[in-house]
Amino acid sequence: MGYLNLYFLLYITWSLFILRTYQLQSSQTQLLLQLRKHLEYPKQLDIWIDHGTDFCYESSSTQVNITCQDNFITELKILGDKSTKVGDFDGFAIANQTLSENFSMDSFFVTLARLTSLRVLSLVSLGIWGPLPDKIHRLSSLEYLDLSSNFLFGSVPPKISTMVKLQTIKLDDNFFNETLPDQFDSLSNMTFLSLSNNKLKGPFPSSIRRISTLENLILSKNEISGRLPDLSSLSSLNVLDLSGNKLDSNLPALPRGLVMAFLSKNSFSSEIPLHYSLLNQLQHLDLSFNSLTGIPPAALFSLPNISYLNLASNNLSGSLPTHLHCGAKLSFIDISNNRVMGALPSCLSNESDKRVIKFDGNCLSTGAHGQHSESYCLEVVHMKRKEYGGKNVGILVGLIVGMLIIMVLLVVGFLVLCRRYCQRGISDQHLLHKSVQDHSARGFNTDILTNARYISEAVKLGSQNLPVCRSFTFEELKEVTNNFDNSSFMGEGSYGKLYKGKLENGTQVAIRCLPSSKKYTNRNLKLRLDLLAKLRHPHLVCLLGHCIDCGGQDNYSVNKVFLIYEYVSNGNFRTHLSENTPEKSLNWSERLAVLIGVAKAVQFLHTGVIPGFFNNRLKTNNILLDEHLIAKLGDYGLSIISEEISNNGRKQEDNKSWQMTILEDDVFSFGFMLIEAIVGPSVSARKGAFLRDELALLNSQDDRGKMVNPIVLATSSQESLSVVISIANKCLCTESWSRPSLEDVLWNLQYAAQVQATADNEQGFGNVTL
Repeated sequence: MGYLNLYFLLYITWSLFILRTYQLQSSQTQLLLQLRKHLEYPKQLDIWIDHGTDFCYESSSTQVNITCQDNFITELKILGDKSTKVGDFDGFAIANQTLSENFSMDSFFVTLARLTSLRVLSLVSLGIWGPLPDKIHRLSSLEYLDLSSNFLFGSVPPKISTMVKLQTIKLDDNFFNETLPDQFDSLSNMTFLSLSNNKLKGPFPSSIRRISTLENLILSKNEISGRLPDLSSLSSLNVLDLSGNKLDSNLPALPRGLVMAFLSKNSFSSEIPLHYSLLNQLQHLDLSFNSLTGIPPAALFSLPNISYLNLASNNLSGSLPTHLHCGAKLSFIDISNNRVMGALPSCLSNESDKRVIKFDGNCLSTGAHGQHSESYCLEVVHMKRKEYGGKNVGILVGLIVGMLIIMVLLVVGFLVLCRRYCQRGISDQHLLHKSVQDHSARGFNTDILTNARYISEAVKLGSQNLPVCRSFTFEELKEVTNNFDNSSFMGEGSYGKLYKGKLENGTQVAIRCLPSSKKYTNRNLKLRLDLLAKLRHPHLVCLLGHCIDCGGQDNYSVNKVFLIYEYVSNGNFRTHLSENTPEKSLNWSERLAVLIGVAKAVQFLHTGVIPGFFNNRLKTNNILLDEHLIAKLGDYGLSIISEEISNNGRKQEDNKSWQMTILEDDVFSFGFMLIEAIVGPSVSARKGAFLRDELALLNSQDDRGKMVNPIVLATSSQESLSVVISIANKCLCTESWSRPSLEDVLWNLQYAAQVQATADNEQGFGNVTL
């Protein structure tokens, strides 16, 4: 018996030891340490020391709390000590209040989104600053989100509406200063939405009315304006706080089950609706500091649960009923600073310890201090009515005059534009408009698209330290290529011949000679080249200049177009993938680095300039590597100046293989490059057959070894390789609408690279230990 007790005691001790030392997955631990670094090592996270920390057991406190389940983090709460008490925030770091100027919101959320099992996230008062990125939607399991008391600004990302599991959103005490997105109705589980004390503007999002589960709606202390719609459809709503905004409509209908309503400090101008007297659950109603008129409904004072009623500082007028009845729970009433006249009802004149009553600033016949004469209230009411009537007439006259002026200006402007543009250059503008429409995202104004002067911040950042594009003469090009001698000839592709040359300053260049195009005049082509010159990014082969050769003829015909690029010396990606020796071939991490660079470049082409460039015919032999193996994408955006060649080039593709002319957009092409990086360039010779018959082998752990390049197998972790195979599968979907965005592709590649780096570090650590 004693042996059994001893055995049982040892078993319990061993079990507790195992539970106590149970560790997270190494990738989860790595992510927490990276988050600590992003947050610039706050003192609250001093307990997060290294990989040996037992995060799930040692991080629980009032300031830091982590909950884990099945090796993954499901709850992360961090409470900082950085105050948001500043008069204004201009979007830049503030010493001792925000994180430093080195903080990157984008990188922070890329790391955070890899906690894929996270259901609860609370990061409060940590000095986080910047616009909240759209990639927050990658936290698809999130149910509770609290980012209050930080320095978030800009707009609430629309993609937050795709996080369908969200039940609570708290973004209070930040600096959001755009309109609220109007897609909240997709959040069918939402119960708590709070964005108080920001600078939100624009109309009230009507989609909120369709969230039947919503219990608390708090948008106070913002600049939301316009009409407040009927809210009676919010059947679960208990608390409504819209105080301190600029709403100027009539008071809306409210849901029957409402318990607290804060609508003060707006510009509501109607009478108090009669149906407010039917809100039997109402306990707290604050309508103060508005422009409400008329006399409040008598039944409002006798609601069965009403305890707080504030109607102060409005334009309420008339006399209250003599036999007004006050509810038994009513403990605070404020009707001060209105235009109420007559006698004060008895239930409002018997102030006691249990009931506070304020009625100063009216015209009541109580003889109490602070009342105006009755003539004052009558005069004020009369002046208001006169002012209101005069204002209506003035508004009507102003509208008529304004419409006449606008019509005259439109007619004059139309005549001027017709005289200026209609007689010349019609075909040029038509061609440029057509090209822009074919290569840009929907929704942009045509003037913006064709102007090519509207360049985003991405362009400015991408163009740092890159030389300015300039115009070359044909004579200069002949000189640098020795009159286009065969010794300078580098090859020929669907976009024309390629020559190598050296400028006077010693810079080596690659010169692309595009065939002649009768489709564009000199003037129109210059517009297109100016647009192409805007594309500046560290992972794009830099366009140094261009030359339009008219062959000595007039300015309306173009003989040849030359594009002068930087010379990238280390060959193309396909050549490096063809190497079979470990010394020369790229390992898995190097391949990922190349693909990440290209993904950044293509994402920039899609979003970095207006209009976007969406068909760049991505191929591994168009990716060039410099001496540091930095990837640079070449032959991008050429369809805007060589449209006919682009179409002809497509005909040379394998049209019978999955209808390439329809399917092969940039995402599809990128997916195929991913497969080439995994399997090798030999797959390009059997494109159609590979996609149909052999891609499935990569998804099987048993068959993967037959397909994957041996160097990739030897240098990659299973998890990293699986991530890339998975995103490649999605890129190669037959339906273009089901393919991921380039942003999603980039995120997955960065995640794969981070997983690989973690695996490499662990392997290195293991080797040291041995």
